[in-house]
This record gives sequence, C-alpha cells and structure tokens, in this order.
Amino acid sequence: MPMLTSELDFELPSDRIAQSPADRRDHSRLLVYRRKEKDLSHHHFHELPDLLPPDLNVFRNDVSVLKARITGARPTGGAVECLLLRPEPKLVDTWRCLLKPGGKTARCGGFSLPGEYQATVVKSLDSGEYLVKFDLHKDDSPADLAERIGTLPLPPYVRRPANHTDDLRYQTVYSNSENRTAVAAPTAGLHFTPETLDELQEKGHLLHDLTLSVGLGTFRPIETERIEDHPMHEEDYSIGPEAKKALLAQDRKNLAIGTTSVRTIEHFLANADPETEKPTKGQADLFIRPPYSFQGVDHLLTNFHLPGSTLLCLVSAFLSPNKEDGLSALKDIYAQAIDSQYRFFSYGDAMLIL
Repeated sequence: MPMLTSELDFELPSDRIAQSPADRRDHSRLLVYRRKEKDLSHHHFHELPDLLPPDLNVFRNDVSVLKARITGARPTGGAVECLLLRPEPKLVDTWRCLLKPGGKTARCGGFSLPGEYQATVVKSLDSGEYLVKFDLHKDDSPADLAERIGTLPLPPYVRRPANHTDDLRYQTVYSNSENRTAVAAPTAGLHFTPETLDELQEKGHLLHDLTLSVGLGTFRPIETERIEDHPMHEEDYSIGPEAKKALLAQDRKNLAIGTTSVRTIEHFLANADPETEKPTKGQADLFIRPPYSFQGVDHLLTNFHLPGSTLLCLVSAFLSPNKEDGLSALKDIYAQAIDSQYRFFSYGDAMLIL
C-alpha cells in the first residue's frame, strides 16, 4: 500500500526548533539508537568516539556553504533578494536562482547593485527558479561576488538574520573552501571539533571526504499526496579515489555523517565506477524511502529533521532496512526526543543510529 505524505507529519513544539548553535560544537546532545536491541540512550556529542564500534570508515561531506544571498534593486527602485542555487552548465556567469519578488523582477528584466553587478533574468523556469546572467564589475565569478558581499542563507525556520557567528558555525570544521558550492550546510557535520576528529583517528577509524553540493531540494516538503510521486531533486557530487576504494573494498563497516553522505554513497554504489584512480562525478537523485536496501552505509549520524521531508523518509528506511515499519519507529524516537528536550533541525542536536 503506498505511503501517504500525511504520514510524515508529527507535532513539534516551536520551542524545540534550534535558533542558534550550542555554545560548543561538541556540547550538543546525542541520542543513540541501537537497531538490533531497539535500545535508546542519551549522551553528548563529545562522547561519540567512545560510542562507535571499532575500526570504521567514516564518510563526511566536505562541501562549503556559499554566502549565496545577495541583494540588489530593480530598475524601478524596488528591492530584490537573490539566492544563488547553482551555476548553469555551459552558460558563462549564469546561475539558477531564487528571486524575491520573482515575477516583478523577471518582468522588468533584471536587477543590479551599482558598482558591483548587473543581473539579467534570462528565463523563468517551471520550478519557480530563474536563470540569471551576471555582468560582474569586480569579481571573476558570481560565487566570488557572493562570497565577498553576500550573506549565508540560513534556513527559514531560523527566524533571524545571519550574523558573524553563523559565518563560522554554519560551516563544518572540515569544509573545503575549494568546494564552495552548497546553499545549505551538511548539518550533521556541524557538531564535530578538530579534537573529536583526532580522537576518532586515534581509535583507528579512517576519515574519508566526499562532496555533495547541498541544494534547497533537500529541505523542500513533499507536496504530492503519495510519497512515491514526489519528483526527487538532483545534487552534484564528487568522490575521490581513496573514498571510492574504501567503499568498494568492503573490508570495514561504514559510518555516514549525514544524509548527504548517505545519498552520495548509495548513488555511487548503485552506479559503481570501477575506475579507482580518478574522481567520480555524478548527480545524486535517489529517493531513499522504505523499504530500501542499503549497499554502503552501516551506521548513520544525523540531525532531527523536518516533518513532511524526504530526509524523514531516508532515516525511516535506515531504521528498518528492507522493511516498511521504519517510519513508525522514527516517530516513537522523535516523540522521546521531544519529551527529553532535544533541539531540532539545522542547529539542533544529533542522532546516532547503530
């Protein structure tokens, strides 16, 4: 029987939605769920190295969040807010963007910021996005412009503007500035400190980087009545030779840091590239939902996710692989987390599924 989107709803008090990060990254709370024993326990994130099974491959998304929100004005003087999403292949300095207001800005042809850029709306897309071509006055690319004058695009449920603290805390400590292609952080990684990473390695775990450019589709609610009818978004990813070899060798259990790492790993293995001397690039478009058989993920570290989201589907599938009862189990866990005052969403606490 098809799963209905309405089944993904759950009641979440507004005071459980984290509006700012914990005082220290590794002082966030950590709920641990052991699937085999159906056992739930409460910890803090700095305890993670002592809670994991031995000798894991740990896969993390090293993408960096672009300061993708830039402002400008229409020729009539009205303010415009532009969110850079991703560059359009083969079109120079042209990006897919969200515009506010969209229709007015498209009808008047574009927007600008004197001395910085002139932007032309090339096309309105059925997705609600716009193709925007930038004529830059000072920068080599729209990404460079955004990094210089833009602000971080905090999710809409963080009900405040981004500040200097967010510039640091809405990036993982292992983000690679050369991979500055995300419009949202891979939030499970926000809890790590250099000390935690060092301790993991000291205990024999191997760290592997991959890159998935997190897009807004990750957070968009499912709007179809049946979950299976939801058109899954695509996100560009890249996996280097060492991470590929580790996935293909299957000589260790794998811990995925976040749902973005899961989507990358599972898409790669479903379309396995036997060439291990060069990076693999692809577009992850898997919609992971119950029932699902995971090929490359044995353990998952993740945050607490939005009602009605594809991320709930993924975590539900992971709680009970190959079965359809994972959503019920996840709702029970979330209810306990709410009762125990865990903080939800991007700046919230974490959950480790073993």
